[in-house]
Amino acid sequence: MTRTHPRSWLFIPADSEKKLMKAPETGAHAIIVDLEDSVAFAAKAGARRTARDWLEAHKRQITTRKQARWVRINAVETGLWRDDLAAIMAGAPDGIMLPKAEGPEQIRLVAAEIYEHEQRNGLPNGHVRILPLVSETARAALTITSYVEASMPRLAGLTWGAEDLSAAIGASRKRDAAGQWTDTFRFIRAQTLLAAHARDVWAIDTLHADFRDEEGCRRAAEAARGDGFTGMLAIHPVQVPIINAAFAPTEAELAEAEAIVAAFAANPGAGTLQLDGRMIDQPHLKQARALLGIEAAPVRPL
Repeated sequence: MTRTHPRSWLFIPADSEKKLMKAPETGAHAIIVDLEDSVAFAAKAGARRTARDWLEAHKRQITTRKQARWVRINAVETGLWRDDLAAIMAGAPDGIMLPKAEGPEQIRLVAAEIYEHEQRNGLPNGHVRILPLVSETARAALTITSYVEASMPRLAGLTWGAEDLSAAIGASRKRDAAGQWTDTFRFIRAQTLLAAHARDVWAIDTLHADFRDEEGCRRAAEAARGDGFTGMLAIHPVQVPIINAAFAPTEAELAEAEAIVAAFAANPGAGTLQLDGRMIDQPHLKQARALLGIEAAPVRPL
């Protein structure tokens, strides 16, 4: 994978060969082949085969492809997830999205199964990462802070969703009259963001549900980046360029980052410096280096 920091994450139904064939054209940094909500129960077996074939086809391009390949399997509670992994792991996906994740124990359960499949398929230990959806049930939402300290070497990031949770708790609204998240969803979003940064993994904001509302998607993506998220989910290809643009650093931001890095390079022993009339310190340097890609994106398993 050429990008260590995917910004746009596009869901594509695993039972749509036509849509999967168009995945490279979308410009998404990460494709999430979906075996869960977008696939009816009766179609899941066929969807697994389609997903496996697509992964196999792109596996051969592993050194040149620009898109990360992820698969959203079914939730642990469904009992379908093991069949999902058995079907798709030969295709060496970059990662597994785990929906309705209810804490680190479920992550470790899935990780143990992934390890067995890596061994069977000749994949390096740890090749396949895990990205849990941490908010889709009330129980799941209450476990978000537990991800900070638990040992989960495969954990790539944290993301959240509002649609399933609203149904689970019987909420008739997710946003207020001004279009802002209501308290429950704002709390979960903040918890996800803080836990991801505390753990030093990717913080991926939820999708904008109305793909026809391009202006709303732009505002959501810009807010996500401004708040500190490292990427955002997408439900439709039309959202991908909007998200990519929102998360791309501007020329002014790049110039400032270069100036910060240069200032500290010229003063290697300094902890604090002045730049253009303001004080800069080590957190500014860390942020600048990350923006310029000098440091890897924040993925450091505990």
